[in-house]
Amino acid sequence: MANTGLRPDEANRLEYRDVTIEEDAGGSERILLIEVRGKRGVGYCKSTTGAVHPFERLVKRNTPKPTDLVFPQDHKKQFNRVLADCELKFDREGNRRSAYSLRHTYICLRLLEGADIYQIAKNCRTSVEMIEKHYAVHLKNTLDAKAINVRRPKRLAAAN
Repeated sequence: MANTGLRPDEANRLEYRDVTIEEDAGGSERILLIEVRGKRGVGYCKSTTGAVHPFERLVKRNTPKPTDLVFPQDHKKQFNRVLADCELKFDREGNRRSAYSLRHTYICLRLLEGADIYQIAKNCRTSVEMIEKHYAVHLKNTLDAKAINVRRPKRLAAAN
């Protein structure tokens, strides 16, 4: 989920037939193309390259049927157990971490890498406004003053 931006409920419904491995647009790396079945029908998600190897391991280990769930167990409970065991259930401000935190991580990392916010919104099936309100607010220290304070060159006075 940290490599795709999937919501926990979207991951719960994910079947093996919904995921294909393909070459990215440049043809240099492999990514997952995921058909996300959500509350508004089918949307599409392209993963980072980091999602490919774990998915291949799942396929090899489980030899699944196309309609088998990728996450047949309740992954949220498992994730919460890991967080509790590692004493990471709360961040330094006291905010609770959950499986949804992985989506937050995905969006923030993409923004930090300089990805276009509109493309992230499309890939995560959300709006730019939601990203700005709930995710980008944490990235205030990464603002580039030079990019923000761009000025157009002044026009020369027209010759009379």
